[in-house]
Amino acid sequence: MPAYELRSGGDVKNKKQSMADLKYRRLTELNSRLKEDLDRPRVKVSEAALSLINYCNNTRDFMVPSVWGQVDKREDPTHSTIRWLCTVM
Repeated sequence: MPAYELRSGGDVKNKKQSMADLKYRRLTELNSRLKEDLDRPRVKVSEAALSLINYCNNTRDFMVPSVWGQVDKREDPTHSTIRWLCTVM
């Protein structure tokens, strides 16, 4: 028959203390991440939308000829001068 040992009360106390330390460390890490997030520079939505509208109005998009008109082949960066041949075997 195996011999059983009585647990001392200190072991439970140490476990509770280590759990409390773990919770405290997690909370302090979360707190520091939230502080970093708070310090991150922000842009108002209205400013971001205005910036996007200005970019779209001032940047020529060759993929939308209905807005910008037909593009000369020499100016079109998507036009390839290499002719690819498709071969089916």
